[in-house]
Formats: sequence, structure tokens, C-alpha cells
Amino acid sequence: MPQPSSMPAQTQDRMPADEYRMEPAPDWHPRHPGVGKLKGKAAIVTGGDSGIGRAVAVLFAREGARVGIVHLQEDRDAQDTREAVEAEGGTFFEVKADIGRRDEAFAAIGELAGKLGGIDILVNNAAMQFNAEDIRDITEEQLRRTFDSNVMGQFFCTQAALDHLPEGGAIVNTASVNAFKGNAHLVDYSATRGAITAFSRSMAQQLAGRGIRVNCVAPGPVWTPFIPGSLPPDMVEGFGDHVPMGRPGQPWEIATSYLFLASDDGNYFTGQTLHPNGGVIVGS
Repeated sequence: MPQPSSMPAQTQDRMPADEYRMEPAPDWHPRHPGVGKLKGKAAIVTGGDSGIGRAVAVLFAREGARVGIVHLQEDRDAQDTREAVEAEGGTFFEVKADIGRRDEAFAAIGELAGKLGGIDILVNNAAMQFNAEDIRDITEEQLRRTFDSNVMGQFFCTQAALDHLPEGGAIVNTASVNAFKGNAHLVDYSATRGAITAFSRSMAQQLAGRGIRVNCVAPGPVWTPFIPGSLPPDMVEGFGDHVPMGRPGQPWEIATSYLFLASDDGNYFTGQTLHPNGGVIVGS
């Protein structure tokens, strides 16, 4: 029988939350030596300061990519990501922006494209979620904030990146297992992830003729700042124990799906969704 992870109860008072305040710390460290799968490539990762985004940024750097991240306000986490990327010998740039605002998203992507010398890979990963027991408790402000961050941000960053992405480029979007199974406590968040799944499939069709692949990763429960930043302590305690593998995923275990879809290993994948979710069976 799988053993429960028994994550300890904890909470933070803002979203996005901080990785450096989590106990235990998420495990983002790559497990395998790099073999140059992204050598010479330029990659932008939104929400790259922490969680899955940090794990992706560091893994991409290990595989030879120049990395730029966009984050909102998490300066200490972004600095930790910088140090991790540079420890891999990678080039690193960061921009602070609210990508839910079109002008800021376009400015951030344009600035990073200039610093990186182009864009070969866009990872749309930044997002927010808020717990609510009853849909009537979801305020208009919360609803708009969630959709601005999770849907509008991906839409705007994709629009901006298309002026730079060449043939052979790749876009990898972050969705969630909740897009497929739903979540009674995260109704607005789950709705945004369903929108991103449809967005990814539609963009894959639109960009196939340009030789740009668009795919999606739909993680299950993962130990990231999302969790203490959005859930009450009693829901954080034992987080992820309910999946067949009996524990939440760690960011490094999710990042490998992004590498597959961003590299030549995923050349025949477009419009698809990978499901690193600990064994939850969902429709594709």
C-alpha cells in the first residue's frame, strides 16, 4: 500500500505565496545529467520564480536553454531561481509583471525576447487559485483576478510571443487535473484550467501550419506555494494523500513533462495533454 505523505498543516496569507516559507521545501532539483536537449534555445517561463515554474526553468537550463522568467512579486523566490539556473551554467533574466494586463504581458515578453535573443519556447505557467466552499462566496473581484491571471495571462503572453516564435517553436501551457475531474472547492480555478485545455487544442490547430507545437500539462496535486497560499491548514495537512500513489508530486517530477513537450522528443505532439497526477484516471 502506498504510504501517505502526511504534509504538515500550514498556511500563508497571500496569493501568490512564497516557496521559501514552505515546510518541507518543495523538491525542484533535476535528477538526471543534461544531454543538450535544449542547447541554443531561448525559453520564457511565466511564474518561473517557484513551484513547477522554478523546476522547469532549472531543468531547461541544465539542458542548455537560455532562460527568462516572469513573476509578479516574489523577489526572494525569483532570486533563488536565478541562483539555481546560474549554478547550472545557464543564462538567466527576469521581469516583474502582471501578465493579466495586456500591456504588461506584451512589455514583459518583448523585453525578455530582446535579452534572450528571441524565443523558441514559451511556458505559460503563472496562475492563482482561491478556496471557496460555496460558489456564492466567490466575489466578482476574485473571479476576475483568477481569470485574468490564469486565462488572460496565457492568452496575452501567447499573442506577444507569436511575433518572435520561429518554425519549430513550442508552447507548453499549464492546466490541471481539475480541468478534467472538477473540484468542489476550486470552481473558478477549475473553470480557468478547462479554458486553457481548450485554448491549447485550438492554438495547436491554428499554429500547425507555422510549425509551432502547442501542448498542455495537467498536473495533479503538487507540493508548491499554491497549496499553503490558497488552502486552510486542515486541507494542507495530508495534502495529496488521496491519489493512488498516496502522496503529492514534487515539482521536479512535473518538469520532465514540460521538457518532453518543449524538446525534439515531443516533435509529433501537438494539441495534447500530459497527466502527471499520481495515478488519477481522467479523460484526455
